[in-house]
Amino acid sequence: SSSASVYSLEKPEPPYHVFTLAKKKQLVYIVSLAGLFSPLSSNIYFPALGQIATDLKVSISLVSLTITVYMIVQGLAPSFWGPLSDTQGRLYADTFTGTFVVYLIANVGLAFNNSFAALMLFRGIQAAGSAATISVGAGVIGDITTARERGGLIGIFGGIRMMGQSIGPVFGGIITQFLGFRAIFWFLFGLGALTLGLILMLLPETLRSVAGNGTIPLKGIQRPFLYKYEPYPDYMAMTAEDNAPKKKFTFTSIVAPLRFLFEKDVFVSLFFGSIVYTVWSMVTSSTTDLFQSRFGLNDLQVGIAFLPNGAGCVAGSYLTGYLMDYDYRTVEAQYRKAKGIADDVKLNKKTLSDFPIEKSRLRNIWWIVLVFVLTTAFYGFSLNLNQIAIPLLLQFFIAYSATAVFSLNSALIIDLYPGASASATAVNNLMRCSVGAIGVAFVQLIIDAIGAGPTFLLFALITLGLSPLLLVEWFYGEGWRLARTARLAAEEERKKAADVEK
Repeated sequence: SSSASVYSLEKPEPPYHVFTLAKKKQLVYIVSLAGLFSPLSSNIYFPALGQIATDLKVSISLVSLTITVYMIVQGLAPSFWGPLSDTQGRLYADTFTGTFVVYLIANVGLAFNNSFAALMLFRGIQAAGSAATISVGAGVIGDITTARERGGLIGIFGGIRMMGQSIGPVFGGIITQFLGFRAIFWFLFGLGALTLGLILMLLPETLRSVAGNGTIPLKGIQRPFLYKYEPYPDYMAMTAEDNAPKKKFTFTSIVAPLRFLFEKDVFVSLFFGSIVYTVWSMVTSSTTDLFQSRFGLNDLQVGIAFLPNGAGCVAGSYLTGYLMDYDYRTVEAQYRKAKGIADDVKLNKKTLSDFPIEKSRLRNIWWIVLVFVLTTAFYGFSLNLNQIAIPLLLQFFIAYSATAVFSLNSALIIDLYPGASASATAVNNLMRCSVGAIGVAFVQLIIDAIGAGPTFLLFALITLGLSPLLLVEWFYGEGWRLARTARLAAEEERKKAADVEK
């Protein structure tokens, strides 16, 4: 039909990326393993708080400030690494490799540390190295996937990454109980070194200005040690127009992604996600003190008590990946029907500006937020029932629903900025961790003042009160995105015209 021809080309359109789905999954597994270190390094530490306070002769509330420092740096660091990754490459010497070198140095410093000041310093450096792996990993996924297949792979990325939430406290409890808290950092050093070796051996450069859609041969540090290039047919190669030139990394590159926050649709999505992240972070960061004081748990038992939270994180991310793929297919079918496009006609990505990507990501978020609000509201009061299974079960559902929101949020941000996915994810991280750090810094003071029950009820009500922001994004997000696309296109045309006049 004539309407269908608008969405097709006379010659075959080059694929977004030439890697098979199996190859894409392999790369996602590798970057997910790298991304594991941010939540793992944060959560493996929780069961050791009491022992660290005793060893360094400071209060546990003072040691808890290192969690706040970790979260602040966790939010700030990707703002440097993300733009570096989007301009110079995912495997550039200063990006993936650089983050791991920083991380390994920090763990050695923490292992030999004997003062609280040094603990604060090296925890910040550790966060600077580990946090960047998430934004760089998201950049890789943005490079090689289309919106249609991205949901499931984002789910895998988040699911493996969130295993750190599950296994981290257990390993932390075991290591602290039998070897002391310093052994935690030697464990992280060894695991980090092995992962860096795996990246250098298997992960190719994917930045599209360097590697295109996978048809451009890689050279030098862009190549993994185990690399075999296979020539592809000419029709699969990207055109010069599609293959944007590599950009320079400047101070402006670091500051530029912050402009994302001034885009209405981006800010609305990130701000609500940061509130959910903050409330969930307050639940996890207060677990050690609440459970040790109320249930008399030792370090190992506290570590085990974090398992439901971690299991909820893994399930929330992994299952939400499948949900996103299903929702995308459903919205795509509705879009095809509305536009009169046959099912066998491939949608050209260049003509999809009016595709309602916001609705495909937010279609099922309403019940996820409802689960989060209800379980958080009852969580604090459940601690008074002296039945440890009840608050642990509620922690599972809090973590499940919170991580589901994170996954939907992350996929939408990458969809809105596919060419700068690492920078967009870095801004997402900055917003979440900045707000989260404030919450973690004050949660114990609020619990001490009014009790755990009223504290978490209060924050559940705050989340509920801000949930209409999702309706704003649902009804106005597409219009804001289209207006931004038109504005950026006009700016680009003016820039080209100015260059011609020169």
